[in-house]
Amino acid sequence: MMKFVWLVTAMLCSLTWTSSALGNGSASQATASKRNARVAVSANPVDKPVVLNEEQLAVAPRVATGVLPCELSHKVTVQAHPEHAGHFAVESGKQRFVMVPVSTSTGAIRLEDAARGAVWLQLANKSMLMDHRQGRRLADACMSAEQQAVALAMEKNPAPNLLEPLPVPQDGAAMK
Repeated sequence: MMKFVWLVTAMLCSLTWTSSALGNGSASQATASKRNARVAVSANPVDKPVVLNEEQLAVAPRVATGVLPCELSHKVTVQAHPEHAGHFAVESGKQRFVMVPVSTSTGAIRLEDAARGAVWLQLANKSMLMDHRQGRRLADACMSAEQQAVALAMEKNPAPNLLEPLPVPQDGAAMK
């Protein structure tokens, strides 16, 4: 009896999948053409370079450049733009962005391509490429050699847990 129920369920699922795949052929083609159009648009060079202030230009030397390996075998290439000071060419797979520094209150380095909705966020221990329009990460845990060293140091010496009590001195020297 159990095999029969499983067999009927499998047949219904395959029929549903087949009918939805056949019925939405034009929708999947439209989605593919939109995806290809987005890739083609993102490959365009800088239309109008953004005029940067001194604070944004001061961030530029701190940006990690080169080919950064990421998790899931992704790679992100970050290079200073050859023609526009303070601009960066960021490439991940077929997607290409021209980004400029954006000031932050946290000290993190943030590069943004406002026209295409991409954000490159660089922390001390890792970097990530995000599509803020779709709300998803395109690449995560990208690390330069310096970031790998910081990540290793953070693993060896983790920050203290704020919810645990402080250690009590053994000899009472702190009481004096």
